Parts: sequence; structure tokens; C-alpha cells
Amino acid sequence: MKNITCVVGTRPEAIKMSPVILELRKDKDFHVTVLSTGQHTDMLIQALNDFGIVPDVNLNIMKKTQTLDYITSSVLQGVGEFLDAHEQDMILVHGDTSTTFAAALAGFYRHVTVGHVEAGLRSHDLNLPFPEEANRLLTDRITKLFFAPTKGDADNLIREGIDSNRIHITGNTVIDALYAILESQKGMSEPEYMHKANGRPLILMTAHRRESWGETLRGICSAVIDVIHKRNDVVFLIPLHKNPVVRDVIHECLDAYSDNVIFTEPLNYPEFVYAMNRSEFILSDSGGVQEEASAINKPVLIMRTLSERPDAITHGTCILVGTERNNIRDESLRILNDPEYMKSITAKNIMPFGNGTASIKIHEAIRSYFGI
Repeated sequence: MKNITCVVGTRPEAIKMSPVILELRKDKDFHVTVLSTGQHTDMLIQALNDFGIVPDVNLNIMKKTQTLDYITSSVLQGVGEFLDAHEQDMILVHGDTSTTFAAALAGFYRHVTVGHVEAGLRSHDLNLPFPEEANRLLTDRITKLFFAPTKGDADNLIREGIDSNRIHITGNTVIDALYAILESQKGMSEPEYMHKANGRPLILMTAHRRESWGETLRGICSAVIDVIHKRNDVVFLIPLHKNPVVRDVIHECLDAYSDNVIFTEPLNYPEFVYAMNRSEFILSDSGGVQEEASAINKPVLIMRTLSERPDAITHGTCILVGTERNNIRDESLRILNDPEYMKSITAKNIMPFGNGTASIKIHEAIRSYFGI
């Protein structure tokens, strides 16, 4: 039997790794340990619970105003101590967080095979997104088995000198997660937080990235106000990030527009999927939303200057609008006011991130790697 540790640290990692964990746990040849670093706390545990998963190990590293130095060093030490006490054949990490890099490094130091789920994404700018682009690059330098969501991601790795035999194109596991939740929501009644919308056009907005903090976030909020002034019938649903650097600015800018703004705490994943489906379109600086929205054919205005998911823009329903107030406002109003323009976006109906079988492909690749 092979021992595999799946490491998660944040809510997005938990959502995207859950289908892999469930798939691997079906296999009698694998003993799977779920290790939570606790880079996020309640949000991470809730995301795992949505898929019926409870961490076997929880490092509980999170503290108020935690720095990147603290997260990285705490994860490195904590995962290292676990690996010293429990011999493992593989450590699986996901994506681009500080947990991802530090956990992979702990495995590398102990000659444990590192598998990287969602490998190969690149913005080609170390500062955008920060620190995620660096985390991706650093993790992929010490990874042995690569699970790339798209051919473009695999090509990035090959250009960096990675042997193509170590790369598997799988699709993105978030589509597996999304489809599982959509199936469970059939016949679901409208959540209470939606009642204020009362049938009005809904725009879902998420904004939290470090490069958006401060004046950039204020500009995004100003664009929201502009849209409300032009289209007083719309409602913005804004799940507030836990970080006070984000939520305090949003409250300061938008509290006066309570008739047109619904604030919630971070939504659990089923609630968030429902909100995406209910919305006319989505304003976001998130990476995962770009993948999910493409799968449900929902337009996304990406409030970033670069995207490490070019397939979402080229083949999906995503438009890169940047962070300038006027661009966000004008593109939002165009989608709201021009049905033909909306149709031109959603008519693509292409699935750039796979068909919900990524976890199966990852499972098969790991069995092949071990010669099972």
C-alpha cells in the first residue's frame, strides 16, 4: 500500500483537492491522509465538510495579521514534522498558495515524491498575482509529477525544461467539484441571503487579492457605485473576505448603497455556486471563478491586469477588464444593456477546463507512476 498525503491550506485548495481525495480514497492500494495547514481556518474546514471530508491532521497555524514569512515557515516546519513521523510515498499539493510551496519543499527535503495538482499556470509576471506566481514557479522546480489543467499549462512546463513524460493534462479539478455541487442542488430553494434581490438583476462580486488592496479596491467600489447610478434596478451580492484590509474598505465605500448591495460573510461552496448561477454576470479578481464560470457559461469580468488562465479569456466567457474604474463600469453596463453583446459572450459554450473527470485522470496517473 502506498501512503499519500494531500495537503490543503486555504478554502480554494480544499474545494479543488476534495474530488482528488475522494477519488484516491476509493483505491485499496492507497492510504490517503488529509493534512490541513490551517492557513485558512473555518472557511477551509467548511469547504472540506461540503464534500464529507474531515482532516486527519490540522496544523492550525492561522493567527491574526499573519505574514507570508510566518505562513511559509510554519507550514514548512509543521509538514516536515508530520513527514518525519509518518513515512509517505507521495505528497500532493494544489495550486499556488504559501501552503503549496512550503509543503512541497518539506516533501522535497525528505525525498518524498511531490505531485502538483493545477501545475503550469503562469502569468509571466512575478508580482501579478503576488505571491502566487512565485509560489507556482518555486513549487514546479521541486515537483516530480505534474497535473496540468490545460495543454497551455503543460506547454509552459515544457518550455521550462520539464520532461513531458512527467506531465499529465487532466482538466481542472474545480470542474469536478462544481458538477458534484450542481447535482446536489437540484430542487434547492433560494437561500435567505437572496431574498433582498427580489428577482432583480444580480451581479456577484468578489475582490480580495493583495494587488487590489488600497486605492485599487476603492476604484473598484467606485465602479460599482457608477453602475448603481446608471442601473438602479441591479443588486450586487458581495461576500466579504475575512481580511479587514478588504472588508473595511468595501464597507466604507458601499454601506450607503444598502438598497442595491447585499453583504454576506464568505459563502460556503454550495451557496457560492448557487450565487454564480443566479447572477447575470460576475465581477472578480479570483482565479477559480474564471474556471467555474466558463463551465456554467456565465460571463466574468476579470478585475486584474493579467491572468494566468488565458484559456478562460480565449475560449471561455471571461473578459480581462483590469482594475480601472471606467473600464469596469463601462463593460458592466454594456453587458447589462446590450443583449446581443451578452449573447456573443455566452454563445462560445466551450469547456476549456475539462469535463469533470480531472480527479479520475489524476488517480490513473498516480497508479501508473507507482506501477500499480
